[in-house]
Amino acid sequence: MKTLEFRNGDKLDAIGLGTWKSDKGKVEEAVYTALKTGYTHIDCALVYGNEKEVGNGIHKALYEGIITRKDLWVTSKLWNNAHRREDVIPALKKSLKDLQLDYLDLYLMHWPVAFKSGLEGFPQGDDDYLSLDEVPIIETWDAMLEAKKQGLVKHVGVSNFSKKKLKDLMSKTDDNPEMNQVELHPLLRQDDLLDFCHKNNIHLTAFSPLGSGDRTPEMKADDEPDMMGNETVKNIAEKHQCTSAQVLIAFHLHRDTAVIPKSTNADRIKENLESAEIKFDDQDLKTLKSLDKHYRYVNGKFFENNSKYTNIYDD
Repeated sequence: MKTLEFRNGDKLDAIGLGTWKSDKGKVEEAVYTALKTGYTHIDCALVYGNEKEVGNGIHKALYEGIITRKDLWVTSKLWNNAHRREDVIPALKKSLKDLQLDYLDLYLMHWPVAFKSGLEGFPQGDDDYLSLDEVPIIETWDAMLEAKKQGLVKHVGVSNFSKKKLKDLMSKTDDNPEMNQVELHPLLRQDDLLDFCHKNNIHLTAFSPLGSGDRTPEMKADDEPDMMGNETVKNIAEKHQCTSAQVLIAFHLHRDTAVIPKSTNADRIKENLESAEIKFDDQDLKTLKSLDKHYRYVNGKFFENNSKYTNIYDD
């Protein structure tokens, strides 16, 4: 298994289990099954609404000795309604309580977007948002660094940050993000962001690596491409005697990024992990890279119903 090494020497298995959109009634068993199958990396977030169930799955695996806490990597994310300095650590402690953990291995700022403190659900208009003048990213970031100092998290990073937003944050802190979790796949390579992050010792994690076909209808475009059914991907899968999903997952390992495919199906959880064994040749990678359309399945438009955030991805 490819690993990503952090500044202090900690290592992260590149393939993790994603839990966005995982049903509460299934995610506990999915997490337990993943850990039993050999995963060590679980990705979750408060806003997914299932951290208690994720925590139950983790607790069961720890209790049975399937994995030790030292060998487990758990990532969670700060939601947009807790960006004020005084709200960050309480939100983190809520995740820790639900996950039944004393600390997180990685804590990410979920979006460079701020809501009113404690807002339940998604904003309905301008009054529910706080601008970046009202709550600067650096205020939230400094509070996350304080959580690190307190031993509540080992590493801190961001999610859904463009190169421009990363550079702005890095100009205001001496402790740069160690991770940026963004949408990545052959239809959205983001080479410039990838190069920038690698040059600045910032790891990348790919979300929606399979296209997130189970997103809600409101998040989908009528004519969005079917990445799993793409003929080029299917041909490479046939060549390597694997599935299209495995091709799409292995793509990220060859680019030195982490990847967090979501599944609650035991067979697919196992198959996803086995993607680590696929070795592409140069032609495979060249062919996959040729698919780039700068296409986002998660385009951030749901935050643009206001005057305070009109261009989430501003590169």
